[in-house]
Amino acid sequence: MQEEHPEAGRQRLDPAPGIPPQRRRGTAEPAAAPAGEGRRDSRRRAAAAAKRQRRRRALKWTAGAGALVMAAGCGGAYYLYQHFNSNLTSVKVQLGNEEERPKPAGDALNVLVLGTDSRQGLGREYGDEGSTGHADTTLLFHIAKDRSNATVISIPRDLMVPIPECQSADGKKIPGSARDMFNTSLGQEGRDPGCTWKTVEKVTGIRVDHFVQVNFEAVKTLSAAVGGVEVCAAKDINDPDSHLRMSRGRHVIQGDEALAFVRTRHAVGFGGDLTRIPLQQQFISSMIRKIKSDDTLTSPTKLYKLADAATKALTVDSGIGSVDKLKDLALDISKVDTRNITFATVPVLDDPKDKDRLVLKQPDAGQLFTMIAGDRSLTETAAPPAPETTAPAAAPSAPATPSATTPAVDPKDVRVSVRNGSGTRGQSGPTVEKLRAKGFAKAATASDAPAAATTTVSYPTGQDAEAAALAAALGLPGDAVRPDPKADPKGPLVLVLGKDVLAAPATPSAPPTEAPKDLQRVQADDTDICAK
Repeated sequence: MQEEHPEAGRQRLDPAPGIPPQRRRGTAEPAAAPAGEGRRDSRRRAAAAAKRQRRRRALKWTAGAGALVMAAGCGGAYYLYQHFNSNLTSVKVQLGNEEERPKPAGDALNVLVLGTDSRQGLGREYGDEGSTGHADTTLLFHIAKDRSNATVISIPRDLMVPIPECQSADGKKIPGSARDMFNTSLGQEGRDPGCTWKTVEKVTGIRVDHFVQVNFEAVKTLSAAVGGVEVCAAKDINDPDSHLRMSRGRHVIQGDEALAFVRTRHAVGFGGDLTRIPLQQQFISSMIRKIKSDDTLTSPTKLYKLADAATKALTVDSGIGSVDKLKDLALDISKVDTRNITFATVPVLDDPKDKDRLVLKQPDAGQLFTMIAGDRSLTETAAPPAPETTAPAAAPSAPATPSATTPAVDPKDVRVSVRNGSGTRGQSGPTVEKLRAKGFAKAATASDAPAAATTTVSYPTGQDAEAAALAAALGLPGDAVRPDPKADPKGPLVLVLGKDVLAAPATPSAPPTEAPKDLQRVQADDTDICAK
């Protein structure tokens, strides 16, 4: 009987369990593993496979969720863009002949802000139910070309000015007026913001780039959107006309109370429009500070409310009639440090013809207009930009513009006496011919005047519009126009030719570097201002 080998009948252990035979190296075909061992291996392999499957599924869900968030973000941004765009109302203004407008301000920006007293849709709460509204509050916002400073001038609504002929968006021609209240440049006879735009350019000699119009509701919604605006009252205020009741001290106001504050005039100061303007300047300065504060800029909720309220409240010209363009304008304005924003009121005097009306105070008003047209700062902390050297027109005179012989003043009816004070004979005649060629048919020579260094226009009471038109026709700076209260009210304008007429070629005078004395002003960073 054959002897049995010692290893016979023993099972060999698998040196590489779980690895298929075809993937092994240097190993013989293994014997089958014990039944229990194989079941455990199978469970381990199944668990590992399930874990890998769960990991892949998690990655897919994460990627899908990320894509969903991104899609939602893009869709949300698109929705917001469309939403804000649909909120905006834009108007295409008709400004007429480009050659009749003041010269462009270059990289500086001039934005006309119109606060209308329209009551349309507001019921009787604010009086004059259904009124289309006039230019109740008007601000000309000048942003310097280097964005280092800004000047905001308030134009009183009761100011008597020439209102030029204008054209509505639908092509309707609206007649002008030789002398009327400034606030009638909007709303009266169907005049739209383009008419106020033209009026401001004619009166100031400053070229306007854009307009923004707001109504009563805008004050309420914007003040609420930023969480209220802080104001100060130096005394208790109780104004039944504006519905403002405010105790002395500091208050954070919004909504109806904010509107009442900016409308109050009978219970502060002398009770007129000139005493209301500083309240509005205080309110707007405080709102600028609030909008630029971290409290607003870091709050998505406040930013959304502000953007939503602003786009709903604004009517703008077609040049900034989209969210993108309005955003670019806002970014330009936001570059200006609050401490370098100066509010000022156009210098005025009581109208000799009507104590409830105002006229420009010359030469102060012309001096202010010339500074702004020449991009000069009213802020002491900001150095004034250097004057342009390559383009003489970069510092235009004001109110002298090539077009200021406005349709509202018919030059053929303006009497002008030309007197020669240059010291050189023969200057009056050519000047009269020049004026007649410009339509001043009643221009005539008069006796020589005493020697004068500069050319001036003096005018009798009530002929300020005619004087502005004459000065503009000759390209004279605003401070060349001077009232003569002793002159016969029915007498002619008097043009005195100074030695400057001998200069050839004539070049625009440099804009003044100092503001008129006694100019009312408010700095946007001043937190100590209180309504008195």
